[in-house]
Amino acid sequence: MLTIGKDKVENYILVSLEGQVDASNSVELDESIKEVIDEGNKYILVDASALDYISSAGLGVFMSYLDDFEEQSIQFIIFGLSEKVSNVFHILGLDQLITIKTTKEEALQVIHES
Repeated sequence: MLTIGKDKVENYILVSLEGQVDASNSVELDESIKEVIDEGNKYILVDASALDYISSAGLGVFMSYLDDFEEQSIQFIIFGLSEKVSNVFHILGLDQLITIKTTKEEALQVIHES
């Protein structure tokens, strides 16, 4: 099961993921990411501290938006990955394509430096 929260905070939007992202619910994640992009947000932070598992389908959602992030100058940052989930990003090389930080404070620092 996946719970997705969205909160507009100051100059960024915080997307919170809780549970598991797999083939059965990756469409929900896709729709949420598309919504925050379409709303014109330039800074998107994803809180993955409560994310227990992500499948290749879930990772594919993030990968499918990499061009959009670049074309629209969107700063997309994921933080709070568990070691298990972080390893999946690392094995697939996504940590080279997506900004990943350990804490929310580190993620916010990237925004403030932009």
